[in-house]
Amino acid sequence: MNNGQILISDDDKTLCYLLKEELVSEGYFVDITFDGKYAIDNIKKKSYDLVLLDLEMTEVHGEEVLKFVRDYSPSTKVIILTGKTDIRSAINCIKNGAYDFLPKPYEFGQLIVVIQRALEHKRLLMNNEILSSKINRKVPNIIIGESKSIRDIISLADRAAKSDSNILLEGETGTGKELFAEFIHKSSNRSDKPFVAVNCASLPDQLIESELFGYEKGAFTDAKTSKQGLVEMANGGTLFLDEIGEMSLLLQPKLLRFLENGEFRRVGGINNMTSHVRVIGATKKNLLEEAEQKKFRRDLLFRLNVITLTIPPLRDRGSDVILLANYFLQRKSSVHNIKVLSKEAESALMQYNFPGNVRELEHTIERSLIFADKDYIEPRDLNLPAGANTRVAEGFMVDGKLLSMDEVEKIHIKKALEQNNWNRELTASLLGISQKTLYTKIKKYDLK
Repeated sequence: MNNGQILISDDDKTLCYLLKEELVSEGYFVDITFDGKYAIDNIKKKSYDLVLLDLEMTEVHGEEVLKFVRDYSPSTKVIILTGKTDIRSAINCIKNGAYDFLPKPYEFGQLIVVIQRALEHKRLLMNNEILSSKINRKVPNIIIGESKSIRDIISLADRAAKSDSNILLEGETGTGKELFAEFIHKSSNRSDKPFVAVNCASLPDQLIESELFGYEKGAFTDAKTSKQGLVEMANGGTLFLDEIGEMSLLLQPKLLRFLENGEFRRVGGINNMTSHVRVIGATKKNLLEEAEQKKFRRDLLFRLNVITLTIPPLRDRGSDVILLANYFLQRKSSVHNIKVLSKEAESALMQYNFPGNVRELEHTIERSLIFADKDYIEPRDLNLPAGANTRVAEGFMVDGKLLSMDEVEKIHIKKALEQNNWNRELTASLLGISQKTLYTKIKKYDLK
């Protein structure tokens, strides 16, 4: 049981040991220091949920430690425990970021209540910060499907969740890898801790590093204060690295080091810090092939794929297409204007191959609701690309010739661009890829 990481800093050694014993029996992980100087050293190396802090210490005063925590690790809560009970000190501590101020002597039961409130306050603030970053991400909270392929992978994901091993999710764009990552987190013993996601393809290398590991004040021009990284925010929980195959070779060794021992350094920092998270990576690439071509570190791959789950594409999920289409229809229709799929529309959906998978199906349904002028969706309302992306028994065929995946992708991207009048932002959103990836594909296939 781990109810949280607590640091006690007090020059009364007997009190420290007694308090540690009581807190450990309550399920907390506890470190102790006997002066503010050593408290600061510990906080530089380790992520704490809470600090129990005395004010009157020999070398570094408690108020200096409090200010350091406020600037260096703002998510860490501080409770002041001191024999100094004047109102001015209490007010100053609260102004400098302390969660509460308890005069000695105190009842242990009273302290436990304050600790629980402080940790709950931290959890709510962290969840709010994490949720605010998800506002523009459309991730449903359930996995829909009755096909054997999806039920099998759900069963494997549920079993994998019970371990603490790192997991690699493979699958085409739009298959729902982030949804599976959240499912694994919620099914694990970390479900009450943060789930933090970052897309490695959407940010430049320098920004990804500072987002992951944080940075120190003055590390670069605009770094006016220190900032905690996502690995600190996710401490005890799950860190989801989407499109990990896009991570640069320069950043991969730092991630490898973190996976090996939980250690990292903030950008511009000199102190090693630790955070304990489970990492779930996701990729649409074959990372073994990438490793053979020296585009991805083999040792990092082996650290990531302790458990590998391959999410099936929508074309292999049979009638799940109709289940998902009806789910999106219900979710996106207005309350007073619920539409249904006609039999012809269902047939058209079943025949289409959906290279963009579930994400493309969602956009297709959303678009059909705009164009439909009846109480039901007709095939023309779906506006599906014709030709090469029709599902056939033998695969993708043109004039009896089986197309390569690159040829299929080229045709599909060109159709999507033409359908959206070459609006790259809209096309990238429809295809479920970043604008950077779309631009790369346009250059690769020489699309004009």
